Amino acid sequence: MALNVIEEAKRCLHCKKPMCRTGCPINTPIPDMIATFLEGNITKAGEMVFENNPLSMLCSLICNHENQCQGHCVLNHKGAPVHISSIENYISENYFAKTKLKQKERNGMKAAVIGSGPAGLTIAILLAQRGYDITIFESKDKIGGVLRYGIPEFRLPKSLLDKYYDQLINLGIKVRPNTAIGKSIGIDEMFRDGYKAISIGTGVWWPNTLHIKGETLGHVHYAIHYLTNPDVYHLGDNVIIIGAGNAAMDVARTVIRHGSRNVTVYSINSTYAASRVEAEMAMIDGVVFEYNKSPVEITDEGVYFVETVCDEEGRVIDKVGEPVLHKADSVMISISQGPSSLIPNQTHGLTTTKNGLVVADPRGITERPGIFASGDVVKGAKTVVEAVAYSKKVADAMDEYMQSLAKEEQQKENQE
Repeated sequence: MALNVIEEAKRCLHCKKPMCRTGCPINTPIPDMIATFLEGNITKAGEMVFENNPLSMLCSLICNHENQCQGHCVLNHKGAPVHISSIENYISENYFAKTKLKQKERNGMKAAVIGSGPAGLTIAILLAQRGYDITIFESKDKIGGVLRYGIPEFRLPKSLLDKYYDQLINLGIKVRPNTAIGKSIGIDEMFRDGYKAISIGTGVWWPNTLHIKGETLGHVHYAIHYLTNPDVYHLGDNVIIIGAGNAAMDVARTVIRHGSRNVTVYSINSTYAASRVEAEMAMIDGVVFEYNKSPVEITDEGVYFVETVCDEEGRVIDKVGEPVLHKADSVMISISQGPSSLIPNQTHGLTTTKNGLVVADPRGITERPGIFASGDVVKGAKTVVEAVAYSKKVADAMDEYMQSLAKEEQQKENQE
């Protein structure tokens, strides 16, 4: 692999205006990373990438590279783009394996991070490195959020998240697993106990529903629940998946790996919403695709679909014909997710949108002082790298807020 990565790195043209970097949501310094790597300083290259993106090792595996860095590479016009993701992953894994993240001298201020998904991990690492005493509150038994419980093992090995856990401990970060904020512990109690700033990064874990008859039947499941622990499901040979986004591809490929023989993805329009690579991988794995089908009822035998008519942009403009039964042993619904209302409903001063997303400015600042929000709970279901990019700004805002509190306290002491 090392030889292939080196040869791939040598293909980089080191453009004066690197479009690959423009296409990256977090503006990874790709040409500089590759140049430093080829100079023989892989550690420096790894440090450069990590400082820009603390989750670079993970993003290099799961990003939608065809629409981002690699999709913007100028070599696309002449053939194949530089396989930037492989180079970044090789550099990042090497750096992470031999580096122990260090914290600056403790500044005596506590900050809480609710949720340990991409947003929470990013904020916790950045603030801990700046000397803050960080506690992560995670509702599940292990860290990672959607990275662990929403992305299959074959796409993102969970051992990588275990390495992140070790780095959190090295940084002095405390982790409280199996602790859902808004139940036994609330935001007010956290402020009472000395946390100066609190970030909410609880993601979007409530599945969107179809609102059709039959959705409560025993053989009907939601994608986000299934991916959390596929081993506990018995789906049978014939599985219908309603929805054709990237999550649906993850579900379909996981279902096949767990023994189901006939897996079919149904899209409401004339194409799939997933990235081309993810859809092609699903097809290679044996997943069948059905287009222009809208579900109208679920029964014990399967799902009734009607045909849809779409405009040139793929939007459904009509439904035609009589419902037709498509038989299945199990039905999986994968039409995105929304946020939990637990924390907003329990917390004075937080505002949410009509979709339940926490209202925050571009730096994650909410209407209640000291409370910040980041990731999907603000933006809705987005990519991991977008969550990291936004969370870097939130970490900066939290840092500034807590430093302003420290200055105010110091001024009061001086006046006394």
